[in-house]
Amino acid sequence: MNNPNFSILVCDDSSIARKQVVRCLGNCLSADIQQATNGREALALLREQNFDLLCLDLTMPELDGVAVLETIKAEKIECFVIVISADIQAQMKQKVVSLGAIDFIDKPIDIVRLKATLHKFGIH
Repeated sequence: MNNPNFSILVCDDSSIARKQVVRCLGNCLSADIQQATNGREALALLREQNFDLLCLDLTMPELDGVAVLETIKAEKIECFVIVISADIQAQMKQKVVSLGAIDFIDKPIDIVRLKATLHKFGIH
């Protein structure tokens, strides 16, 4: 799916982390990529627009990634979610998958792992 109409939202409170994810995504596929700095901002954008993919950090001010996932599930917002976080605890990985995330990628982001995840779900 090399489609510029493919829409991605990258949500992370760290501008450095967001830039790294955007750069990796840009190397993997052609898409419209928007950014959010916290969970509240991400949910506002998700409610306004249709996104095909959300790349989501877990630890953020105002509204964390778990709360975003819970809200996405409760409101039945349709989009793939990849969690990209430094929280590498096995129980957290299981929790985010149970809330609907398709994968959990450790920070710093590994482009090979990102490409594999995108390919696995037909996003390429």
